[in-house]
Amino acid sequence: MRNSEFKLEFQPEVKQALESGHPVVALESNVITHGLNYPDNIETALKVEAAVRISGAIPATIGIDNGKILVGMDYQQIERFATQKNIAKVSSRELPFILATGAMGATSVASSLVIAELAGIPFFSSAGLGGVHRGAETSMDISADLIQLTRSKVTVICAGVKNILDVGLTLEYLETHCVPLVSWQTDEFPAFYCRNSGFKSPVRLDSAPQLARAIEINRALPGAAGMVIATPTLEEDAINSEEVQQAIDNAISQAKLQGINGNGVTKFIMKAVEEMTAGRSAEANKAVLINTARVAGEIAMAHYTYCRNH
Repeated sequence: MRNSEFKLEFQPEVKQALESGHPVVALESNVITHGLNYPDNIETALKVEAAVRISGAIPATIGIDNGKILVGMDYQQIERFATQKNIAKVSSRELPFILATGAMGATSVASSLVIAELAGIPFFSSAGLGGVHRGAETSMDISADLIQLTRSKVTVICAGVKNILDVGLTLEYLETHCVPLVSWQTDEFPAFYCRNSGFKSPVRLDSAPQLARAIEINRALPGAAGMVIATPTLEEDAINSEEVQQAIDNAISQAKLQGINGNGVTKFIMKAVEEMTAGRSAEANKAVLINTARVAGEIAMAHYTYCRNH
């Protein structure tokens, strides 16, 4: 692949791990710049990296700065992303322009998948995927995350998607585009900081060697998409799904009464859920990030062990 037009700048620990074949887990930087407020953003970013390390895997937080792709960040770089204002949120379609102009950019799930594959990192952890938005049958509002999953052979560990999305249509979209989806040690497809979405996962696996083998088989299949491994947040960190759904239903009814439609409905629902949880959603958000990173590290290490033994 020709990449002379831009530079991949590997953090030394990440470079060493990749060269030696040690497991690495990629992490997005958008949660630092746009997902959480300071100082929660920097504290959580460090806890997320620490959660990957618990298993023995190496974290690689991804970002863009001065025309370079940062594959792994040190403390000073994470701090800069956490404190500097007006950092652009970069999805996969914005990558060429941010790199060409030398601007600073925080990567979303979609752009992180592009970069992870480019850097040779097979695993990526995120709290939740983007998905099909409610009303997408008329608005066509579908996250680029889902499109990129069909293009990048990276295994994604996440806590499903948010309840504010159309979970059913998101699952249908993934099925239509042949994206392998498995729930880890649960029958339910999780919904971010809710442990269940009301939808069952198409596949459940409880065995780490079986999951590792499935990952290897998927990578070997021609034309295969990236795999999604869904893991629910811990029970003590979860928010009751019925409580959240009630707030969503009320918000949808109010949106209709107020004539709110299109993309405005999603923003209206998000605000309603935030008000309903009275700050609990922010704490739950951080907990989901940390837990999925921990599970991603464990799966990356299980895959590493499997490959060494086979």
